[in-house]
Amino acid sequence: MSKSNKLSKSLWLNIVLFGFMGQIAWAVENNFFNLFLFNEVGGTPEDISRMVTASSVVAVITTLFMGSLSDKINKRKIFICGGYIVWGFTVMAFAVISPENVAKIMGTTPAAAVSTTVILVIIMDCIMTFMGSTSNDAAFNAWITDVTSTNNRAKTETVLAILPVVALLGVTAAFGSLSVKFGYPACFIGLGLIVTICGVIGIFSIKESRTGVKTTAGFIETMTYGFKPSVIKGNKSLYLSLLCMGIFSVASQVFFPYLFIYVDHYIDMSTLKLTAPIIILAAVVVIACVTTLVSFIILSDKKGKTPFLYPSAAFFVVGLVLVFFADKNIIFFALSALIAMVGYGLLMIMLNAAIRDFTPEDKAGQLQGIRMIFSVLLPMTIGPAVAVKVTDAFATAQYINEYGTAVNIPAPHIYLASAVIGALIFIPLVLLGKNLKKVK
Repeated sequence: MSKSNKLSKSLWLNIVLFGFMGQIAWAVENNFFNLFLFNEVGGTPEDISRMVTASSVVAVITTLFMGSLSDKINKRKIFICGGYIVWGFTVMAFAVISPENVAKIMGTTPAAAVSTTVILVIIMDCIMTFMGSTSNDAAFNAWITDVTSTNNRAKTETVLAILPVVALLGVTAAFGSLSVKFGYPACFIGLGLIVTICGVIGIFSIKESRTGVKTTAGFIETMTYGFKPSVIKGNKSLYLSLLCMGIFSVASQVFFPYLFIYVDHYIDMSTLKLTAPIIILAAVVVIACVTTLVSFIILSDKKGKTPFLYPSAAFFVVGLVLVFFADKNIIFFALSALIAMVGYGLLMIMLNAAIRDFTPEDKAGQLQGIRMIFSVLLPMTIGPAVAVKVTDAFATAQYINEYGTAVNIPAPHIYLASAVIGALIFIPLVLLGKNLKKVK
């Protein structure tokens, strides 16, 4: 597929459609699956850490294997569309998983079936992750690299970075309220249907970005390409970008898996009176931040990414520190979180764009697995484990779930721990900034 500095409307349609639906599914998995396991199944923070770690391992192995396979057969579309279709069915499967249903099969009580249900949820989450990583992490991300160029990647990454924010807000508002009104099973079925329909639409809307000519390299050679010392040495800028992404992602995974649990159980949202002035002020602040975000990215396409790296990282780290000090002050918490999220969004955009800029285009599929090691496996293994240790050390309250188990509620110290880890990114950013000056 030939590239242009200006992306066509059909490309933008598929970027937004598949990017958004993928982020909706991941937002539910990364946030509400944790809340579902915590509130509905009777899981603990340790169970959440195990689930996040297990799914991250599956995500990386899947992306490494399926990304390499898509390079090997030189096709993307079949993995994207087929993957989304089956991905939706795996989401719907969660509708029938509950301690009550497991208890019926086991011939015991729901309380006695909690541990088995937790294991079942983790296994099913890994199966769902396999399909999501095949279609989104491996094929869709490689497809994005195929169809974009260094002249339009920052704009593309802007859209791709805003989509998770919009998805998170939509999931928070829609999935949160709908799960209370209709229950989790109905929400899982509805979400799964939408993801499957998205895959069906792609059959007619996505154009293959590859030639379809199979590579002559062996599959083992294709899979191990990104681990070769010669490849690492020859692509120093790429691996430096991945290191920055790794530090940033570890910091993010300290608090993200527990964000909704923290808001739901540590902060008493019932004390917030949503008056008209507060709602209007919140809307103005959000719009201003999004406008600023988009303006910065447009400038980065013209001026380069380097000037925006340090301010983005600073916003992220300082915002997390402020969230820690906000404690249970809802307004202070919201404003501090907004600062952190602006930095989070900007930094994610810049780092993802840098990774794409330095990725050899003919090896895009093979290197998605390497990207996932730094952005998923290490962060989702280290981050939640740090959060569990911090919560065990500083938790001041416990939650008694409906099965009678007392579990620690995450403490605000997880945000301080995240900020400390996030501050380490300034070390490799210095080197990355120098290399990015060569790529606009």
